[in-house]
Amino acid sequence: MKPISFIVAILIWINTVPAQEKIWAATAYPKTITDSIMKSASGISGAGKSVVGNFFGGHVGNWKGDIVVTEANKKQYANGLVITNGYIPNIKPLWDVHMRDAVIILGGDGNYYLTGSTGDNIWKFNDGIELYRSKDLKTWDYLGLVWSIENDGCWEKQWRNHHNRPTRAIWAPELHYIHKNYYIVLSMPPGGISILKSTTGKPEGPYTHATNPEKPLLGGVGPIPQSFLIDPTLFEDEDGKVYFTQGSANFIVKMKEDLSDFAEVPHPIEIIEPDTLGIHHLKNCQLNYKNKDLGFEGATLFKRNDIYYLGSTDKYEDRYSMMIATSPNIYGPYTGRYEVVPCNGGTNFFQAKNGDWFTCFFGDDFQAPWREKPGIIKIEFDKMGTIKVSEKQPSFILNQNK
Repeated sequence: MKPISFIVAILIWINTVPAQEKIWAATAYPKTITDSIMKSASGISGAGKSVVGNFFGGHVGNWKGDIVVTEANKKQYANGLVITNGYIPNIKPLWDVHMRDAVIILGGDGNYYLTGSTGDNIWKFNDGIELYRSKDLKTWDYLGLVWSIENDGCWEKQWRNHHNRPTRAIWAPELHYIHKNYYIVLSMPPGGISILKSTTGKPEGPYTHATNPEKPLLGGVGPIPQSFLIDPTLFEDEDGKVYFTQGSANFIVKMKEDLSDFAEVPHPIEIIEPDTLGIHHLKNCQLNYKNKDLGFEGATLFKRNDIYYLGSTDKYEDRYSMMIATSPNIYGPYTGRYEVVPCNGGTNFFQAKNGDWFTCFFGDDFQAPWREKPGIIKIEFDKMGTIKVSEKQPSFILNQNK
């Protein structure tokens, strides 16, 4: 077994901090302040509503604050270059719902389920996890808030200091159908992770904690920057074993049967022949990892034809896109590193009922055709297993007006 890297050792240490240890950056803000924040906008995205233009509600958000979009500046935030340059087809959103980190799965009941980061401004707060259902990927039903921070949360209820302001929001939740039940994995800034399980075997829950409700499974505990861990994902292999990774996908670890905790020491991931071109990486990755990393957030993991596909999102020529590397072994090493679908963001890949494969898309950079709405793109695999954007896209996702 290879020596455990320093960063993985830190991760293990974080997970063994006693439950009574202070959650990193947790702050006892006056209720008047937090109430004021929660009254400033909606904490849910709801069932969708008419949106004019490429932006939800006339703004795009980031941790620095809301940006008001006007006719004069809109091309600065979503100019659609990814389409005009021919990288992706001229697609449209599945629905005008305000959502980041959109993820779709095919459930055990034959329906598709959509989750993501919702609410008017996740950089300040949201109410919890919303769920959407579709039989055909065309028409979506809103199932409502299936897990509430205030009503169902434990350690998650605490407000914390994120970029010097009060924050309490669910980031990048994912629904997974595992062991014939539904699980939700989630993260909260600044970087705590939990896993929830349905108590009824239904995707709409209700949900309870699969992991320790009193502290995060990983991250969010302790005083060091490595406590900031987000964007977790789960993968069930053909033998029923379940694996976890998060964020930069720099480790993979097997879960216990009940998904209550890790079953082993995390395995650090090695990328063979990494892509070291600077413009294919976020600037911080250039400085910290010498461009040898897979990505910096938005991890994903899936399997096709006995090949594991490990992904993480990076800034590739200023596009917020998923990077993929592959291996015949779950723990790697992984080879190759390439931009899969330009501007698709930190999302997932799923196989439809008819056998077609798709990746989700939500738009998070200026080259995207829109910002913070859920979409999909059909993909294909060549003879070598490399992911390509399909030349034949379903008509319902194509923008017929342009």
